[in-house]
Amino acid sequence: MRAYRPIAVGAGLTTVAVLVALVGVSTLADTGDPDQPQRLLLATVVASGGTAGGLALIWGLLRLPGAAAGRTIPELRHLLDSLAVGAALWLTGWVLLAPPTRLLGAATPTVCPAVVLGGATVAVVAGVAVVTALQGGWRRAGLAASGAGAVVIAATGIGAATGLCQAWSGLVLANAAALPVGLLLTWHGSRRAGRVDGANAGPGGRGSGYVFLPIVVIAGAGIYHASRGGAFGTLAVVVGGVEGFVLVGRQYLALLDVRGYAERLAASEAHFRNLAHTDPLTGLANRRALLQELYEWVANERPGGLIALDLDGFKTVNDMRGHDVGDAVLIEVGRRLAGVLDGAGLAARLGGDEFAVLLPAADAQEARRFGDRLLQVLNAPYPHELGPIYVSASIGMASRSTAPDVPTLLRNADLALRSAKQRGKNRVERYDVSYDQAQRRRVQLEHEMRGVVDRGELRLVFQPVVAVPSVRPVGAEALIRWQHPELGKVPPDEFIPLAEECGMINRLGAWVLDQACEQLASWLAQGHDVWVSVNVSPHELHDPGYVRQVDEALRRHRVPPQRLVLEVTEHAVARDLAELIRRLKALRATGVRIAMDDFGAGYSSLGQLRNLPIDILKIDHSLVAEQGPTAPPLPGRRAFAPMVDVVMRLGHQLGLEVIAEGVTNRSELAVVVEAGCRFGQGALFGWGVPAEHLAAMLQAATSSGGPHGGVAGPRYQGDGSSPALPRHSYAQDVRSVDSSHEMRQA
Repeated sequence: MRAYRPIAVGAGLTTVAVLVALVGVSTLADTGDPDQPQRLLLATVVASGGTAGGLALIWGLLRLPGAAAGRTIPELRHLLDSLAVGAALWLTGWVLLAPPTRLLGAATPTVCPAVVLGGATVAVVAGVAVVTALQGGWRRAGLAASGAGAVVIAATGIGAATGLCQAWSGLVLANAAALPVGLLLTWHGSRRAGRVDGANAGPGGRGSGYVFLPIVVIAGAGIYHASRGGAFGTLAVVVGGVEGFVLVGRQYLALLDVRGYAERLAASEAHFRNLAHTDPLTGLANRRALLQELYEWVANERPGGLIALDLDGFKTVNDMRGHDVGDAVLIEVGRRLAGVLDGAGLAARLGGDEFAVLLPAADAQEARRFGDRLLQVLNAPYPHELGPIYVSASIGMASRSTAPDVPTLLRNADLALRSAKQRGKNRVERYDVSYDQAQRRRVQLEHEMRGVVDRGELRLVFQPVVAVPSVRPVGAEALIRWQHPELGKVPPDEFIPLAEECGMINRLGAWVLDQACEQLASWLAQGHDVWVSVNVSPHELHDPGYVRQVDEALRRHRVPPQRLVLEVTEHAVARDLAELIRRLKALRATGVRIAMDDFGAGYSSLGQLRNLPIDILKIDHSLVAEQGPTAPPLPGRRAFAPMVDVVMRLGHQLGLEVIAEGVTNRSELAVVVEAGCRFGQGALFGWGVPAEHLAAMLQAATSSGGPHGGVAGPRYQGDGSSPALPRHSYAQDVRSVDSSHEMRQA
């Protein structure tokens, strides 16, 4: 609508001017005198109307959809290009009509002064139409039609004025006849231009070809005019000046374009630089920004410290509340970090729930205080509409003085963070040189562990399980040992957790299971009535192929299933009770017995025993060795440990056999016996010994005989590794455990 109104106004003014010319032709006497005053006045009126209509048409053409897209700079550029083309057309026409280069020679009519301005308007309309058509391309056919129609309309007004001025009635009638054609072209072209796709709207180019070509035309016309001896009047000079100003204006707009592009480029560069160095979620610096700051910091030898922190339990937040809530927690962590720093350092999010803080000029005490404060701030509950969220943080700190370069500093902070995680989380740890030694040993152990089975560096030792109070061996627990040719003896509590982390525990567990079954088969073949227990890690227990692995080991070594006991720790119970029950039921279906190891260490409850498919309870040493045995509830009974008594009673009520672990002295043995426990295990009865040593113990117990004694204390032999057993048969003790298993199965 913004373009159609001025076009309609221009067409209307021109139509009125042409009608006035027709009326003048019919009313004025045809004297043939072009200088007739009434004729000149009427021609001036018609030319003025045509000029006004042409100006309105120019404005309308510039506002058409697809001409300049309503933007100031493109519209101004479009207008300047149109003026350049229009000036070239006008000057060319002037050269053809002005002496001495008249195209028609002596027959060239004298142009009325009023028509000169109208002719310039027609030239500008033609320039707008040409530039619009060139910039629009074949998709802008409507623009070309509108421009052609506008040129025809503007030309009819000036042509009618010229006919009046020259007393040419035929010229007035010809222009009146051409007017409807121009109106029809403009209407049709405007409709097509209005349907142009917005994606294709706008000028087609920003080049200066629209300016230089008209200048070449003007220069050629001027040279031709001068070569013929023509003079340049005021109008010619004005038109040349207009062309020069158009060129200067066009170049100025090009300069504005360059400046605008440079500003946009600088803004985009700043924007992308900010994106490249900013975490999009929290608004903190990202890893790239932290590294850049660290390298500058180290290069300038600035003192300070680096803090690495990790959220404890954040994965649970994502799993239970969803990632949207997790993102909200991370955003709040970023806000709290920025608040604690208050511009004194740099806080960065490295990824996930890992953050880092760069503290310039922080000594050890100041950094420690900051770490404690940071821990307190991050441990505060995180509000949420569904209830507060609680997460803690582990923090590792490293000083600039401990590292010569950035990678070492980052590694030191990570080592301190790892130490904080390993020592219970929710704490602050400062880097120590010992962390390097521990890390190097860890890496070396992990590397050496890859081939430990193939190199034959592993062996099994067996800790006896005895019947009490007779202290006769009835079973053994298989324990893995690693003897490295260079590292020496590697403690199990060091390499077993590492095997779980690096995914080697299943391989080690398979080796232990196979070796234990092989040794058990050998003992059974020698006539020893014994069982062997094997520890099972949670990783093995949740492996879908573990049940088949156990069954194949039993078949391969022809071991009766009830002679194999699989010990499961309470840690496995804490992970997934429902899944644990399914796995244990599948294992018991093979005929093996299941023992709950370390019972009472703090994970499982007594009520869980009713649902767990287990056969044996192994009471943790912490219950056996509890301080201050209470007085007996019944006369004649010795002092006893109440928790051991409770577990014993509950186990017997559920049909479970109970083994007391960690029995180290006679008083603990007395407590166990008084509670009614029939089996014990611990240093009092022997440490883990090689298979041949345990075989000798079994052979000695089988060949010995004697009366049942009371609480018989073990008599240690020379190395103190195994007791001298009393002469007594122990077959009924083994069978008592077997019968408990059968009753539990039933």
